[in-house]
Amino acid sequence: MHINIKIACMQQGDKNELQKLGQRIRSLRKSKKYTLTEICYKNGLEPSTFSRIEQAIVEPKYLTLLKIASAFNMTVSELLNL
Repeated sequence: MHINIKIACMQQGDKNELQKLGQRIRSLRKSKKYTLTEICYKNGLEPSTFSRIEQAIVEPKYLTLLKIASAFNMTVSELLNL
C-alpha cells in the first residue's frame, strides 16, 4: 500500500524517468539473457523487488542501483545512461 501511495504522489516527469529506468534495466537483463532469478543471484536482491523496479512500481535507492550496476559489470552512471 505504501509503495502505491509514493508512486501516486510523484510528478509525471518523475514517473516517466522511473519507467525509462525500469525499461533500461529490463532491456539490459534480457540482452544478457538473464532470468530474474539469475540476475538476483548476482546482485543479492529479491526477484520480486527487482521485478517491481523493472515495472517502475518502486523507486530504487542508490545502494540498490549500485548492486544492479555491479551485476551488469557497469557503473551507476552507465546504468543510468549519463
